[in-house]
Amino acid sequence: MARPPKSGKPLVAERRYNAQAEQRAKPAPKKRASRKKAAPRKRGLVGWILFPFTWALRLILRLTWKLGVVVALLIGAGVLYFASQMPPIEAIVDARTKGSVTLLDRDGAVFAWRGDQFGGMVTADSVSRYLHDAVVATEDKRFYGHFGISPRGIASAVRINLSEGRGPLSGNGGSTITQQVAKLLCLGVPYDAATWKTEAAYEDDCRRTTIWRKVKEAIYSMGMEVAYSKEDILTIYFNRAYLGAGSRGFEAAANRYFGKSSADVNPAESAMLAGLLKAPTSYAPTNNMQRAVDRANIVLGLMEDQGYITPEQARDARARPAQLSQAAQARAGGYFADWVMEQGPDFFTRDTTEDVVIRTTLDQRIQTAAETALTSIFETKLKPSSKAQAAVIVMSADGAVRGMVGGRDVRASGVFNRATQARRQPGSAFKPFIYATALDLGFSPNDMIDDAPLTINVPGSGPWVPENYDRKFKGPITLTQALYESRNIPAILLSEEVGRDLVRTVAQKFGIESDLAAGPALALGVSESTLLEMSGAFAGILNGGSAVQPYGLIDLRLKGETEPLMDNIGTGLQERVIQQSAARELTYMMSQVVARGTGTRAQIPGWELAGKSGTTNSARDAWFIGFNADYVIGVWMGYDDNSPMTGVTGGGLPAEIWQATMSHVVTGETPKPLPMDIPGPSTTGGVLEDTGIVADGQIMDVLNNILGGLGN
Repeated sequence: MARPPKSGKPLVAERRYNAQAEQRAKPAPKKRASRKKAAPRKRGLVGWILFPFTWALRLILRLTWKLGVVVALLIGAGVLYFASQMPPIEAIVDARTKGSVTLLDRDGAVFAWRGDQFGGMVTADSVSRYLHDAVVATEDKRFYGHFGISPRGIASAVRINLSEGRGPLSGNGGSTITQQVAKLLCLGVPYDAATWKTEAAYEDDCRRTTIWRKVKEAIYSMGMEVAYSKEDILTIYFNRAYLGAGSRGFEAAANRYFGKSSADVNPAESAMLAGLLKAPTSYAPTNNMQRAVDRANIVLGLMEDQGYITPEQARDARARPAQLSQAAQARAGGYFADWVMEQGPDFFTRDTTEDVVIRTTLDQRIQTAAETALTSIFETKLKPSSKAQAAVIVMSADGAVRGMVGGRDVRASGVFNRATQARRQPGSAFKPFIYATALDLGFSPNDMIDDAPLTINVPGSGPWVPENYDRKFKGPITLTQALYESRNIPAILLSEEVGRDLVRTVAQKFGIESDLAAGPALALGVSESTLLEMSGAFAGILNGGSAVQPYGLIDLRLKGETEPLMDNIGTGLQERVIQQSAARELTYMMSQVVARGTGTRAQIPGWELAGKSGTTNSARDAWFIGFNADYVIGVWMGYDDNSPMTGVTGGGLPAEIWQATMSHVVTGETPKPLPMDIPGPSTTGGVLEDTGIVADGQIMDVLNNILGGLGN
């Protein structure tokens, strides 16, 4: 049977069969299961107890990471802000608001500094490699590995502070070099005179430690790390760090202590400089050399441990520690430097905003001679408990001051200067001006004068009866003898004869600027004066009768400039006061004071010397002022409270200090004759006697007690 022809549609049976097959093959759709809520888990008693804590912990964790993100963003913003505000390092290496003064001696050598010194900008690459490594090894050995702060260092510092009973932020700070630089920059806050009265107050405020300030310091430090390279940060540190003795930066310190550049310091010197960072004043070698050496040895150990120097270099540096320069070691002329600073205008000295260089008249050899002499006499001739003070001035005949000591502490500065500020009675050291007046009027050193009892009626006071120092009278004697024996009666009689007003005028023209007594006691030196004035007046006698203006400043210029802004050249010699012949005769008379009078302790074998002693009532003041052919030396001794000394006269310890000073000054020199004339015969032919109104012997006890003991 033939198959039916195929068509496009399947047969009904096929369709039915296929549909059933498909129905059987297709799985029945699954019913969607309904979700049932899980029954709450039973916590139990422990669960309920812990529930508040676990809930709070989950809340804290959720908040912490969000807060951490916010804090990180704020810190990052702060770091970027500070980084954008950082100025070029050249603008911040020297932030002093005042300048400095460097003082040079007569030969051009530095002997003193005033104000904060800045030696000029140096870089981390230009300083000695030893110095570079010493600073890193000492202050921040992880400097090249951190990002401005060291959490490890901070944690260690907090642990040390707490273990030593301090607060966590007191004592050790764990600061990196970057943080120290941030403090030096006061976290970017500049000095404002309206806010801080002084730079010191500003720096103290910058060093205050609070939680907020430490946070700001950390952010500022990281900003520096973004803005500057590590070597840039070190460069700022090398220039801004304070290193004691007025030194700002390592260049100034290297010059101050060692007289060399920071590029040339060796391992021992580098270690000593780096050691100053811990405590600049305590470890300054000018204050305590042994302490500075001990600190330097610690720094050398750190450098060796960290591989910056070899063990052999460390041993060599310890065996040969750093030594101060000659100028730093001498610390000479502190009183002199203070006095010279007063001779220039304040805007170029005390208040200068520039770096100034002052050339002076100081001779460091002579200055050392004066310091050595005074110290030696006090150590050998006075009890250790003595409170007596002394002052010494050495001056050329033209008024140029070559040396000055203003007290027993010969290294002091910035203190009371007894050579220039103490106004004391000169006693018989005033008498040469009486004789200068008489000689200028035509008197001769060989003229006779009567050393006899004298009574003078003082208007408003009654009769005054002075006495000689030895309370004896010698009758007719020469003016020369009257001076070298320092007789009071002849001096008073001569002053009355030539006229007190004229004596006063001569003394003032010679440079005694103090108010001089109006009565007859003027002759006994009862008017106060300074050692500087008296020494300058004696220089006028030495130079032949012309007044001098004592001076120490030669010229003043800005650092780096060649032309001076001011000078005192030619200011020493002033107008003539007495004739040269009178000055030469007076010099002869004063030479006899040293040769056979009250000043014999001032003698130096082979040298012609002249001088005059002076002792006031009860030895409250003792003086010796004298000269050779080149220099005047003045010495004063006494108590600051003007109390009496025991057994001290001008011809005693002051003369010995004078002799010791002059001996050092003339060491190695050939003796020179004094500029003097030996007098001829007397020209008056008689004896100068009392021609005033004489009382009938009444003695005024009060005046006699005050003035009668003046002499010697």
